[in-house]
Amino acid sequence: MIGLSGRSKSQKENESLMASKGTELLDILLETGQLTEDQYRALVKEREGSGKPFEQLILEKRMVDDELLAKARGTVLGVPYADLVGQEIPLDVLNLIPQEVAETNKAVAYAKLNDDVSIGMLEPRDMRSAQAIDFLARTSKFKPHYHIISKASFNAVFKKYRELGKEVEHALEVAKEKYEVVKPEEITTEERIEEVIKGAPVSRIVSVILKHAVEGNASDIHIEPYGEETRVRYRVDGVLRTSITLPKYIHPSIISRIKVLANMKLDETRIPQDGRIRDKFGDKVIDFRVSTLPLAEYEKVVLRILDTTRGVPKLSELGFRPRFVHIIEQQIRQPHGMFLITGPTGSGKSTTLFTILNMRNDEGVNISTLEDPVEYQIKGVNQSQVRPEVGYNFATGLRSLLRQDPNIIMVGEIRDGETAELAVHAALTGHLIFSTLHTNDALGVVPRLVDMHLEPFLIGATMNIAVAQRLARKICERCKTKVEIPEEVEKGVLVELQEIPEDYFQEVGLDKSARPVFYKGRGCIRCQDSGYVGRVAVAEVLEFDDKMKQLVVKGFPAEEARAGIRERQMINLRQDALLKALEGLTTIEEVMRVTAD
Repeated sequence: MIGLSGRSKSQKENESLMASKGTELLDILLETGQLTEDQYRALVKEREGSGKPFEQLILEKRMVDDELLAKARGTVLGVPYADLVGQEIPLDVLNLIPQEVAETNKAVAYAKLNDDVSIGMLEPRDMRSAQAIDFLARTSKFKPHYHIISKASFNAVFKKYRELGKEVEHALEVAKEKYEVVKPEEITTEERIEEVIKGAPVSRIVSVILKHAVEGNASDIHIEPYGEETRVRYRVDGVLRTSITLPKYIHPSIISRIKVLANMKLDETRIPQDGRIRDKFGDKVIDFRVSTLPLAEYEKVVLRILDTTRGVPKLSELGFRPRFVHIIEQQIRQPHGMFLITGPTGSGKSTTLFTILNMRNDEGVNISTLEDPVEYQIKGVNQSQVRPEVGYNFATGLRSLLRQDPNIIMVGEIRDGETAELAVHAALTGHLIFSTLHTNDALGVVPRLVDMHLEPFLIGATMNIAVAQRLARKICERCKTKVEIPEEVEKGVLVELQEIPEDYFQEVGLDKSARPVFYKGRGCIRCQDSGYVGRVAVAEVLEFDDKMKQLVVKGFPAEEARAGIRERQMINLRQDALLKALEGLTTIEEVMRVTAD
């Protein structure tokens, strides 16, 4: 029914809803860097004067791209966003909503799986339009799932109605300039080097790749040949995602530009090389650890991103449980012995290690480190970088550090038997040793050290504690929602949860006897539709008390060691991850991923 104002009741309700959430829309755009604080205040002031909705003002002033605005509105309304521009939509799916209904309600069908149909709408909270689609769904026997789309997406799909009955060309030959593929060995000429160093397009591409990675909180950049293209992938929250693809002919120039920045040899393409780039992005000083690898035809380059201006976090901020923090605080006050952190590459060992070192950093303690490379700068800690190319490795460096009157020594990694033996002897002679090791769990520390030819009685005499950890992606708080998991998965989870001591549930306010509830992120503008933002540590802690030390000397029988852990009511990596999923910090899928054997 049309009122005197010429608007339907549902339209008024929708406008009222958007008005009430207008400030939240601005908050999201401000939080994600789409608006500045000055623009925010100007919009609020103009809204008060004109009465126009924030969305209209933003579009009129072209402050935010239409797609980003639609995504932000979806986050506010709790409706998933879809980008349909350029998407191929089967005609039988498109016709589930007739052209007249689509035009009137600004809604299109774009995907179908069994009886589930994805519907893109400009105004998914418009009750009149939703009721019209729901009625159509009942008569056509499909289940609608609503997504918010931009005007550009709607227009792109709506044009397809005019193409019914026509043969559509799916592959068009596009004339383009032919580029001659540059061979890697051709880069060594003086002219080519000059082009790489001063070439504006290549320099700009590399600059954009680095800047985009830093802004996206990536930990690594992979630049590699991929068929007839060059693929650039970023590792964000532990997962690699393709960011951009480039034509393959530019690959040698990209690699050469990075080599120039990292002071690496341009004419050496036969063996791997390592280098470093330091650059400033805003108020951040970023170190890029550069590694090249020769492949069959070209080279691949990987850059590890290190924010040198980032402060050292606390253990609780990393995700360690209060009881774990208490145990670690006790162990780092020991006068001597070994404190080992284990886990695969990229599991956060270095971050945890430096957090712990920072806890012991005071005037009365001499702390010296051997690192490859120095990742975190800690004032008051003597940090030294090993240089294997000149014979300064962990083993030789450790010998030198023992003559520096240290109380605490941190060795970046125990990689070989010589370093392990020196670390054990340093621990026996009154030093507290911190280091990392590659094992699957905390129990794996002992057999790994034995495999390095250390005597069990020496391991038993020096080991204080072993901490194993992984990093699980955290659910985005803005779009977190409850989720049902498959019945067979739930049964297995219930069995595992029953093995966790009651105290752990009570610590986080959970009822062990209640049915478990799990969560996921729907995807929004804040998390770039991934459902995750940041990572949280999943850990297990193994203290070597007298009984555990006796087991080490005895040969460390696995079953007896596990029984000892159960007696101490300690939980393993999997159990800690499951508890974090119940707390709503991560998803059950992440639990399976990070704790897979």
